[in-house]
Amino acid sequence: MRMKRNQKGFTLIELMIVVAIIGILAAIAIPQFNAYRAKGYMTQVRSDVKNAYTSAMSYYADNPTAAALTTANLTANGFNPTTGVTVTVTSGTSSTFSLSGANAAGNCTGTYIMSATGAVTDTLAAP
Repeated sequence: MRMKRNQKGFTLIELMIVVAIIGILAAIAIPQFNAYRAKGYMTQVRSDVKNAYTSAMSYYADNPTAAALTTANLTANGFNPTTGVTVTVTSGTSSTFSLSGANAAGNCTGTYIMSATGAVTDTLAAP
């Protein structure tokens, strides 16, 4: 099959250069994408613990003499955890409880802990 004189197309070198450029861009973008995903998972954990803290404060405002705090108490006061995030309640009075959050799927390591006074211990990190 013969090409006509005015028929044009890309040469093999031009196509190889385009593929190489796409490969370089992908090599730069994929690690950044993974880092952004890890930050997103850590933000989910932090947000859930802060929301649980707000629910705990609401529970203790309605029940000032309550001696224990449970996950059911948090849920009854509007807390709804994100899928994949585990919030653990360390029961106690309104001045001694603490909340701990972690990513159950292992998308980030460490925990985010908030005490009854609002003090935070953050050990979350990318895997």
